[in-house]
Amino acid sequence: MSNRNSHQNKQAARERLRAERERQAKRDRARRQLFVGGAVLAVLAIAGGIGYAVTNLGGDDENPSKKWKVAAEKTKLVTPANSSGPDGTTVIVGKKSAKNTLHVYEDMRCPVCSQFEQFTGKTVEKGIKDGTYKAQFTMAAFLDDAQQIRGSGSKNALSALGAALNVSPDAFLEYKSALFSAKNHPEETDDAFAEDKKLLDVAQQVTALKGNKEFEQAVKKGTYDHWAVKMSKTYDTAAKRDGLSGTPAFQMNGKNLEVNDNPPMTPDQFTPLVQKYLKK
Repeated sequence: MSNRNSHQNKQAARERLRAERERQAKRDRARRQLFVGGAVLAVLAIAGGIGYAVTNLGGDDENPSKKWKVAAEKTKLVTPANSSGPDGTTVIVGKKSAKNTLHVYEDMRCPVCSQFEQFTGKTVEKGIKDGTYKAQFTMAAFLDDAQQIRGSGSKNALSALGAALNVSPDAFLEYKSALFSAKNHPEETDDAFAEDKKLLDVAQQVTALKGNKEFEQAVKKGTYDHWAVKMSKTYDTAAKRDGLSGTPAFQMNGKNLEVNDNPPMTPDQFTPLVQKYLKK
């Protein structure tokens, strides 16, 4: 392939990523508008004595995300090994001696997160391994609640990631990468990760998880379901606090990494921003 064609292909890929990011931003804005509108309706409904009707206006009884969450919160909270902080929702991978911290925010159903991992995931992993920074991962699950694509795949995949983290930080990273890979990651509207079989099939591509009965049982039993709900709430809190508009999102030592209000998607966008905020 000529250098010219290679450049054109890369440019086209970046344009597709930019367009997808814009579509997600529009969905996020619409979601926020629905939330605000719903809050106003709720206030009016309570004043009028018809709160029950408005509460069910969104069809919560048919919402798989809500059903999954309610069931998960009834189970015992089990936190994975290699996690820390309140409810085990602090997940930090890398050398403790690393002076810098890269904070990564992702949703397992997010197509843009999948594209980032495919373009720049290895760059992130290299920075972790060579001690440039340690990485903190906060995982979201808001796509499960998106009006047009409701499901439970974000939370179910996050629970499986908890089971992988319980094996080792390296298993967590490798499994996350496998789930986000082009051959394994479903379309945003496809709730494939809601099925344990899909998650276990992908796990066979990860050395530490292949044939790992303890991991398999944790996924099937939903051992880390409650933890997944806690983790997703941690993202919600961070998003409000730091003004995160969606996923993926990145912070280096507390500074948001953005390119024209979008996340850096390629190594040539990501690396200079990381270097800019590294502690000397």
